[in-house]
Amino acid sequence: MSEKYSIVTSVYKNDNPQFVERALDSITTLQTLPPDEVVFIIDGPVPSLLDSLIRHREKESNGLYHVIWLKENLGLGNALRIGVKEAKNEIIVRMDSDDVAAPDRFQKQIDYLLQHPECDIVGGQISEFVDDESNIVGSRIVPCANDEIHKWILRRCPFNHMTVAMRRSKVLEVGNYIDWHFNEDYYLWIRMAEAGCNFANLPDTLVNVRVGKDMYARRGGWKYFKSEKGLQDYMLKKKMISLPRYAFNVAVRFGVQVAMPNSLRAFVFQKLFRKSKK
Repeated sequence: MSEKYSIVTSVYKNDNPQFVERALDSITTLQTLPPDEVVFIIDGPVPSLLDSLIRHREKESNGLYHVIWLKENLGLGNALRIGVKEAKNEIIVRMDSDDVAAPDRFQKQIDYLLQHPECDIVGGQISEFVDDESNIVGSRIVPCANDEIHKWILRRCPFNHMTVAMRRSKVLEVGNYIDWHFNEDYYLWIRMAEAGCNFANLPDTLVNVRVGKDMYARRGGWKYFKSEKGLQDYMLKKKMISLPRYAFNVAVRFGVQVAMPNSLRAFVFQKLFRKSKK
């Protein structure tokens, strides 16, 4: 296997052109191991400034960008499904359009996959910032070893989605991304775990993630809860989790996502699910 890899990312009408440009720089010209291809899905009509930025990048990239223009907004899961199908390389790397990748992120991940042919996904840790990249407010730490990741997946999502590098053939083998409200990634990991895939996370911080004040609000409400409960239903049906584990998982999610006001939910996420900056 060669060091060539494809990045899959997408944008939609609400993305900030300045943030998109910074993200694209961080995954191309600023990388120690630049990508062979950037599959760039435009998820429905976008404003003129963002449209111009994308077309300029495509024109000046000498074939690096494979831009796919969708006529309507289909959501992240469907956009990524198209991106994976269109990618030309076996290794696919995810990146969100408003985050900032560490300069050696891809070198580390590609090296790991080349050295560990049994591994199907390798992710990593993230830092989180508000407004300025240096204003880091916390981090999300996930387990590194395959066994620990397989245990985590029965309770909560074991990967930081924007950090993963995956083997395309394995993703397609389990049905690719499938649209699932705010959880298209977790649903994919569950199906890959069910299929016996091998997982890893690097201990390194691979992406600096832009977070806003509304992040915790988006992680609440009945629609979000129903999405999370649906994944628990799936794991119970497939006998990946026991009934007591199912009841506990659903109860915790109901408490955090439905019963709590946004302000309290933010406190719980920061104290229990994030590592605060010292």
